[in-house]
Amino acid sequence: MKLEALTVTLRPRTSWEAAELGMALVRRHAGAIWKPWLLVTVPILVLLNAVGWALDLLWLSGLLMWWLKPWFDRIVLFVISRAVFGETPGTRQTVRAQFRWGARWWLPYLTWRRLGPARSLYLPVDLLEGGSGSEARQRRAALGAPVYGMCALLTLVCVHFEILLMIGTLLGAMMFIPFDYLPDTFKALLESFTEQSQWFNAMLNLVAWIAVSVIEPFYVGAGFGLYLNRRTDIEGWDIEIVFRRLRARLAAAAAPSFLALCLTFGWLADAQAQEPAAPDASAMQAPSSTQAPSAQASGDDEEGDEEAYEPTSAPIRGLVDGKKAKRLPSTLNEIYGEQRSDDRAMRDAVAKAMNDPTVAPKRKQMVWKPKHEAKKKKKDEPKPVDPSKFEGLGGGLAAVAKVLMWAVVAVIVGLLLFTLGRWLGWFRGGASEEEQAPPGVRTALHSEPEPLPDNLPTAIRRLWQAGRHRDALALMYRAAVESMAKRADIVLVPGATEAQCLRASRKLGSAEDRDVFARAVRTWQYAAYAESLPEPQDFDDLVGQLSQRFGWAV
Repeated sequence: MKLEALTVTLRPRTSWEAAELGMALVRRHAGAIWKPWLLVTVPILVLLNAVGWALDLLWLSGLLMWWLKPWFDRIVLFVISRAVFGETPGTRQTVRAQFRWGARWWLPYLTWRRLGPARSLYLPVDLLEGGSGSEARQRRAALGAPVYGMCALLTLVCVHFEILLMIGTLLGAMMFIPFDYLPDTFKALLESFTEQSQWFNAMLNLVAWIAVSVIEPFYVGAGFGLYLNRRTDIEGWDIEIVFRRLRARLAAAAAPSFLALCLTFGWLADAQAQEPAAPDASAMQAPSSTQAPSAQASGDDEEGDEEAYEPTSAPIRGLVDGKKAKRLPSTLNEIYGEQRSDDRAMRDAVAKAMNDPTVAPKRKQMVWKPKHEAKKKKKDEPKPVDPSKFEGLGGGLAAVAKVLMWAVVAVIVGLLLFTLGRWLGWFRGGASEEEQAPPGVRTALHSEPEPLPDNLPTAIRRLWQAGRHRDALALMYRAAVESMAKRADIVLVPGATEAQCLRASRKLGSAEDRDVFARAVRTWQYAAYAESLPEPQDFDDLVGQLSQRFGWAV
């Protein structure tokens, strides 16, 4: 699924917002939906009513048209499920797809799933995901369980809208009947309803088809919106799209980043090569080896006790054992002084505390061990590898990496020089100059606005007649703001918004001046933000009123 091709903005939405999103999709692609809808449903409507007229079962024709609604729903779903990814199908493609698309789901949705209240949500789950059996049931439960009540309420609302539309159509037709004929008309309609005449049933079938054709596409669209929202909540589509866009931006900046990384690695390699060699590890371990004999001279019993219990504090062990008092850290002398480190009372107190069985419990345990276990371990231990053997290999790899790094740097520099004409202009204030702006229109290249032309109405109308409607509206809006500020004797802050300008215009003394200025601001807002340009006559009339009120005419 090409998430980057989505034409809608994915974000966490409530269920009603998601339903509105689906209805908005239906409104946007109305032509692609209702054309195949009419081409498919009208022939079936005519055929069923003709057969019902012949068999005197027109009520059954209307019932069949209503029962076939899930089959017709596939038209709407086929269009919006592809249009949401920017591939709106044509009318012929949609009509052809109805004879084969989702054929294995025709029977369920025309039998036991026909009256399901969550049909609008389950239909895209089954037809678009292509699951079957237990897999389809699990997907329907995962997507539909949290919004099942919302789907049922949506179905109920759409049914009421169809009923109201049918009643409104019938009552709307009554509005064209003269008042004097209304009693006779109501009497004839009541007799036709009780007698079930052919023409009356045919008219009801037609009205019901009209109501279904208007409401049903929005019902399917709302269900598809709920489907999109549920998949966004579960699968994090909105987050995935953000990551994909981030990856695209990072890919665009990969070359400069790789260049900086290569330069950093080169600097670190040079710095590491210049560092002094570390001291030999054997020299650092020499003192511990000299203390080994003193540790072994403590006797068999003492050695066995040490193997059975290892105190966690090395300084305390040194105080307990007089033979190990030399292993006291030098910080102890700094804290307690020299006389404290040899205090006999302190050593006796610590020894007494450590001999307490509740503080340092000890127990002896005898185990059986093989006689030749030590020899076997020595034979199984692998021989240490001499690191000097890999010095040549490491130097060779470092040399190759360095050559490759400088080759990459050379390629990047060459590409930068080759594309010099494309990016050098960015550091000079822009690659190309903007096209010549009209007089009085503020451009992005000038920090200060140009002075307004002397003949404002003529300059504005010339821009409009030349097809530069946005420039003409911009010039008109700027001139109106400056004229308003001058007449109201106020100073606007730089970059004042339209709302601030409207509040400032309240200081104008004349109500006509305030009205015409507000009209100019609204016209500019519609053009700038909604891309809705005024009619030429309205624009010319607005320029004339502004010229008259603010004295622009020459």
